[in-house]
Amino acid sequence: MSAVNYVSKNSESLKDKQALAMNISAAKGLQAVLETNLGPRGSMKMLVSGGGDIKLTKDGHVLIKEMQIQHPTAALIAKTAASQDQVTGDGTTSSVLLIGELLKKSETFLVDNLHPRVLADGFDLAKERVLEYIEKVKIEIDGDDLDFLSQVAFTSLSTKIHTGLAKNLTSVVVDAVKTIQRPEESIDLHMIEIMAMQHHSDVDTRLVKGLVLDHGARNPDMPRSLTNVYILTINVSLEAEKPLNNIVVGYKDASGREEFVKVERKFVDDRVKKIIALKNEVCKEGKTFVVINQKGIDPGSLAMLADEGILALRRAKRRNMERLSRACGGIAVNSVEDLSPQNLGYAEKVYQHVLGEERYTFIEGVENPFSCTVLMKGPNKHTILQIKDALRDGIRSVKNCIEDGCVLPGAGAFEMGARLDLLEYQNTITNKMKIGVQVFADALLVIPKTLAVNSGFDVLDTILELENQHKQGNVVGIDINTGETIDPTVNGIYDNYRVKRHLMHSSPVIATQLLLVDEVLRSGGQ
Repeated sequence: MSAVNYVSKNSESLKDKQALAMNISAAKGLQAVLETNLGPRGSMKMLVSGGGDIKLTKDGHVLIKEMQIQHPTAALIAKTAASQDQVTGDGTTSSVLLIGELLKKSETFLVDNLHPRVLADGFDLAKERVLEYIEKVKIEIDGDDLDFLSQVAFTSLSTKIHTGLAKNLTSVVVDAVKTIQRPEESIDLHMIEIMAMQHHSDVDTRLVKGLVLDHGARNPDMPRSLTNVYILTINVSLEAEKPLNNIVVGYKDASGREEFVKVERKFVDDRVKKIIALKNEVCKEGKTFVVINQKGIDPGSLAMLADEGILALRRAKRRNMERLSRACGGIAVNSVEDLSPQNLGYAEKVYQHVLGEERYTFIEGVENPFSCTVLMKGPNKHTILQIKDALRDGIRSVKNCIEDGCVLPGAGAFEMGARLDLLEYQNTITNKMKIGVQVFADALLVIPKTLAVNSGFDVLDTILELENQHKQGNVVGIDINTGETIDPTVNGIYDNYRVKRHLMHSSPVIATQLLLVDEVLRSGGQ
């Protein structure tokens, strides 16, 4: 009896070695795209959108997100690398390189008809061994050591932007994370606002221990700068609201219309008068008053507030309302009936700054700045985007370092040490799984090899020198400036603990799954 074919005759199918060859080829192709970006000396990619917008970057996460990857295997690897960034904040490029190298090294043995399951079992053993090695070599740190945190931040920033700019941003990144850190609480990075201004100097970036709002007052009579400021954050409409559900109001005559407008205006004015009354109650001896509203404020209400010397901002972002409460103290009020001095925040200075056609409001000198703003300036759009991506990774690296309480030696030192440890472990295995361990060990060399290539040095000489030093018990990495070996702990080059741990856990899992694919079916419709 002939077998029943359940697959559409229009579908495409790849089986056994063809499926493996397709997966390995896709992994190597994606690896070839990203490997030139690794490390501080890595090159950059120019991304051009359909509309002609240009983005220059060497950030693996940005490249993965912006590239239109159509190959299914490459797309799967890209999603894995993207999840690495989402969970840990870094390691996207390393993830792609390690997955690609695992499959590339496996290809040699698959050609000799070694079953993929043998390699997969070896990968599992090697993965557990490497995770144990991470616990042995991790370096315990003090989360309050600003110099150490600066070294961690610089290591991360220098892989995304040029060294001079990375040095300028290092202190900004560390200060931003330490500002929002609260005892016994996880660090909420949403409390750091990154504000971009197009400016003539790309290194003119500073930290504002307070808040910068991307809008200003809508009334020309309002004060431009205030000191000793009480800040009221409210979520109350100070304008005539539109009726709900398309209600139509009819009038018998023009006087009825005028009476309705007066009542509506009085309703809004009464709310404004209660705010003014609170201002008069608390503002004595040089104190001033600012109102920041999440909802709208109409021109009439703005005029009333301006007459009393009150600076009022409308339609603030919801996230900024939370940041304001963290930075300035006070409680956001949802009704004018709840107005009281206890709900007010305080700042030493509030002022407006005009840059071109844009207007910004600065709130500085807060007592407990558990929220802050990184004011980022760049000469053009693509530079601003590049700095923003670097700041994001730098901030995440400092956060990881504080929460983990430990780091790993960088500059390729960890990978070389882990490889030698795996080779020693391989000698204790007597079955075929030792081949998988060997493949994993050799694949780890992709990081120091790529660092050497991108820095312009001979790979063979560099790796041999690294291996010799490690066999002598010296934990050393690659000096990207000279090609010699260096002690990463002396030179302040560190990798995040959670980034490496997640990388060593997720990459072999995806490589294993791709190795065990024995058929690929592409739907051809009905």
